[in-house]
Amino acid sequence: MTVTKSNHSLITIISPIIAIALALLVGAILILLAGASPVSAYTALVKESIFTYFGFGNTLNKMTPLLLTGLGVLVALRAGQFNIGGEGQIYFGALGSTLVGLYVQGLNPWLHVPLALLLGLVFGAVWGGIAGYLKGFRGVNEVITTLLLNYIAMNIISYLVQYPLKAANAPSPYSPLIAKSAQLPIILPGSLAHAGIFLGLIVAGILWILLVRSPFGYQITAVGLNPIASRYAGISVERTIIWVMAIAGGLAGLAGSCEVMGAKYRLFEQVSPGYGFDGIAIAFLSRGSVVGVVLTSLFFAALRSGANVMQRSAGVPVTVVYAIQGLTVLFIAIGLAWEHRVQRRDG
Repeated sequence: MTVTKSNHSLITIISPIIAIALALLVGAILILLAGASPVSAYTALVKESIFTYFGFGNTLNKMTPLLLTGLGVLVALRAGQFNIGGEGQIYFGALGSTLVGLYVQGLNPWLHVPLALLLGLVFGAVWGGIAGYLKGFRGVNEVITTLLLNYIAMNIISYLVQYPLKAANAPSPYSPLIAKSAQLPIILPGSLAHAGIFLGLIVAGILWILLVRSPFGYQITAVGLNPIASRYAGISVERTIIWVMAIAGGLAGLAGSCEVMGAKYRLFEQVSPGYGFDGIAIAFLSRGSVVGVVLTSLFFAALRSGANVMQRSAGVPVTVVYAIQGLTVLFIAIGLAWEHRVQRRDG
């Protein structure tokens, strides 16, 4: 079978769909083994996460950090870099916004909210930029550095919320509430949906323009495809890597900002339930498409949002949802490997 350009585009579109369908099919088998009805379980999941007011608000709430972190991983992938550090970048972004929310007082919300978001962006960008510098100018593998930086960030936050930032008489490690003027407004009254989802969609649009319509986007793609040729073309590969990793870190940092400013209103020891790692799966499943990241983050958010209801109404363990997420990644990886093998054979 010869893979033409049109065939390749078609494979790129349908491959994630097939991966999700296969994951849901295997998930149905797991649900049957658990003694429940797959139809009832999936009906409850979809109904709760999409077609109920509070459930849809919860889905949008969870989609926000998934979308921003997925975009961060995506922009790094376009430059051939693997940002495994989204979790740590979320933590540092959350710290930056918390500091503004706690120690900058008396500002109008129109100033306070952007300032808190900006510091979250900067904190995340610095954390991502460290890995970019080590890769660009020292040749240190970014997978290793971003992974290790995760644990450093999480332990720094753990120390801060247990000691200098811990709220008075707090029963567990967390900071005091941030100022109301630094909190993101709720967009669906009575639900958990906050304005962070608009920020995520705006960022997605800006990133699409950056990657597809700007010279810098061409530069990023060129470095990702062939860094040696890019260097001969006059592109600074090292600086591009630093910028890309800083952008990736900044986007994940905004995810942490939204968690503090729109969902929790304080900094917790475990501010992220694994959004940084889910962002990796989302970026790979999207096959390099910004629109794909938006849709895939909605899918993952719906799974997370409906998981508990699925357990209550259909008696299905929450772990089945995480199994479906993992299976989706597994099937997309198999699809990528098959596609690469066919291309090499026909190339």
